[in-house]
Amino acid sequence: MKRIDCFIAYEDFCNTQQTVKQLLESAFVNNIYLITTNPKAQTISPAHILPVEKRTNSSLIRLIAQKAQSDYVLFYNKEQVLQPGLFALERFVTIADDTQAGMVYSDYFEIKEGKCTMHPVIDYQKGSLRDDFNFGSVLLYKTQALKEAAEAMHTDYMYAGLYDLRLKVSQKYPLVHINEYLYTVLEKDTRKSGEKIFDYVDPKNRAVQIEMEKACTMHLKEIGGYLPPACKTVDFDLETFPVEASVIIPVRNRERTIKEAIDSVLKQRASFAYNLIIIDNHSTDQTTQIIESYAENPQVILIRPDREDLGIGGCWNTGVHHPACGKFAIQLDSDDVYSDENTLQKIVDAFYDQQCAMVVGTYRMTNFQMETIPPGIIDHREWTPENGKNNALRINGLGAPRAFYTPLLRQINLPNTSYGEDYALGLRISREYRIGRIYDVLYLCRRWEDNSDASLDVLKMNTHNTYKDKIRTWELEARIHKMKI
Repeated sequence: MKRIDCFIAYEDFCNTQQTVKQLLESAFVNNIYLITTNPKAQTISPAHILPVEKRTNSSLIRLIAQKAQSDYVLFYNKEQVLQPGLFALERFVTIADDTQAGMVYSDYFEIKEGKCTMHPVIDYQKGSLRDDFNFGSVLLYKTQALKEAAEAMHTDYMYAGLYDLRLKVSQKYPLVHINEYLYTVLEKDTRKSGEKIFDYVDPKNRAVQIEMEKACTMHLKEIGGYLPPACKTVDFDLETFPVEASVIIPVRNRERTIKEAIDSVLKQRASFAYNLIIIDNHSTDQTTQIIESYAENPQVILIRPDREDLGIGGCWNTGVHHPACGKFAIQLDSDDVYSDENTLQKIVDAFYDQQCAMVVGTYRMTNFQMETIPPGIIDHREWTPENGKNNALRINGLGAPRAFYTPLLRQINLPNTSYGEDYALGLRISREYRIGRIYDVLYLCRRWEDNSDASLDVLKMNTHNTYKDKIRTWELEARIHKMKI
């Protein structure tokens, strides 16, 4: 019979005591180690105390590798009570054995605000490089795989130890998702999905992100997907354009916000000619009438597509390929506004000054009334000239506003989706060209109930995350191929 050594978080005595009791019901459990940052933690028999400095550092992984003697290592890093399902540990081991996985993880039940609900997770793939990938809280590692990975971990991380472990294991072994609900945990984070998605760019987490970037970059080097900083030069004189810049706004049913968006464009002061291209994607409220009220302004170009199958990406392609589109295509969402009248000038100047094919700005998070809300200013400092193109495979967004050199955009085109289309484009551009940065706040990004990601259910979030991981997988494969040539 295969055996398991269990390593579980220990902060609360009662919760951990219950978890130990639950684990001991399985005959597969050999040893239980309690990982605690409290050197005076009370012993819970028959478990062993493992005092550590931090539960996310590399030293913990090496300590686990040293202590593990059984066939498998179960790692549980939450402080709430773990309730394994009936014969759940046996099922974990069976699947791990059958697939020869380096690590297995499963769907789970979560208790949130007193309700028990199903929480499915998604399959891991080569492009699942996000450090916030949700494996759930129970991970079963093949001990041999964990020991090999720990031996290959040559960098000491304070925060990225578990992330580094996962990446190292994935280089030699599959990470297998069990599509079964094998345990129950309490979830204390009751925020809506739209309130969580910017955690990774919260300035207070910057030290964490620097470590995660370092671990991911090393992983890319080890698997052949790392790109050196050198970029292609951009020829800004490929063709002539009717104007220097075009702001593109895809819109559908934004009667409450579209006028403010349009006005923030038309008040721009620039040393060059620009226009506004609005793609009204079959609005059914008063959005169309509001746009039509600007009909006498020659700067405003309204496009009503005949097609009814366009997502945001398809609307962008429609605008970019319109003959009135300028040399640079600049993004504005229909419920957001530019921060002041100098935004377009700053963006266009950045193209020439930084010799880039794409520009990413900085924005401030606000509520509907334009009042600043946490985390405040989002500057996406992971987009660095030295390593931005590699770190782009780890992060989950590009920042805003985004702007593109139109001839290149017309070659690549955006995927016809309404989620991830800008991310796919940014990854593709960064493979060969420099992405410029502006750290002034250019954009006020509203968070309100009508945002497309304001409050997604688990299934919708999983669909989005699977697609973005797929985008990363495609891009990573392309980069590995590129580096082999």
